[in-house]
Amino acid sequence: MNNSIAILGATSHIAKGLIFNFIKSGRSNKLFLFSRSPERIKKFLKENGLKGDIRIERFQNFPLHNYDTIINCVGIGTPNKIKNIMASVFQLTEEFDNLVISYLEKHPRSRYINFSSGAVYGGIFSEQIREDTVCKVAVNDLKMQDCYGIAKINSEAKHRSRKDLNIVDIRIFSYFSRFIDFDSGYFLSDALKSIKENRELRVDACDFTRDYLGPDDLFSLVKLIIKNKPFNGALDAYSRKPVRKFKLLDFFTKKYGLRYVFDKKAKFNCPTGKKNVYSSLCRQAARLGYKPKFTSLESVRLESGFIFFPE
Repeated sequence: MNNSIAILGATSHIAKGLIFNFIKSGRSNKLFLFSRSPERIKKFLKENGLKGDIRIERFQNFPLHNYDTIINCVGIGTPNKIKNIMASVFQLTEEFDNLVISYLEKHPRSRYINFSSGAVYGGIFSEQIREDTVCKVAVNDLKMQDCYGIAKINSEAKHRSRKDLNIVDIRIFSYFSRFIDFDSGYFLSDALKSIKENRELRVDACDFTRDYLGPDDLFSLVKLIIKNKPFNGALDAYSRKPVRKFKLLDFFTKKYGLRYVFDKKAKFNCPTGKKNVYSSLCRQAARLGYKPKFTSLESVRLESGFIFFPE
């Protein structure tokens, strides 16, 4: 594995899991952690006992160092944040992507791993994504919820046009780890918060399917991208098996005593669009040797255990 790794957006949910695993892997990795909030990174490292060859930097210092791999975890963030600043998604995506592209033009041997989203497939998620799934956007009736997916498509299109550069987009559908923010507005964060505060979770009676990728499987995929021959392309991320909402409710009820009630008014309005079935059957990552270890439910069980029963 290459040993000089820059992580942009180091305080994000996904970045925390990667940082944790890079350090715990025991390999000789030199990590450059970039964030607008260096103090939050220091706090995260201290709380989790993470030490190693680590440099905490501000974004303006990004061009000053040499990296074998650059991992872009910068994003608008959680549902509660997205719905408030959706109009900024294009500017934010472009700003940091252009920062990395400019670096790659001067250092073409470096690898760039960018976190994209399953939202690139459009706003209709009634069944699992397939190889021939076509993105559909009502161009004459664009909604605010379309912005996120369009920004990701634009970013991927720009990356595919630069075949001279080593860029891989990993499309994340759903992700869960012990580092989740309880106030983020996700279904799982709301469930965990209800358990912590010993109060009822109010949910609608509609079921959904999610493919929750855990930090271990995501780290495994990232390692394979770094290890394999450089290429330019996009990969859908996936667990061993997706999970349905009612299965999750049943798990949290039996394991942690979650109390929930169905409420017609408790509509979960995702700011990036409704997603009844949010998972992919595309297995491009398998060509790299990727084989997820955990199902969605197993990752939720494992990571929630670290939340409620920390070591």
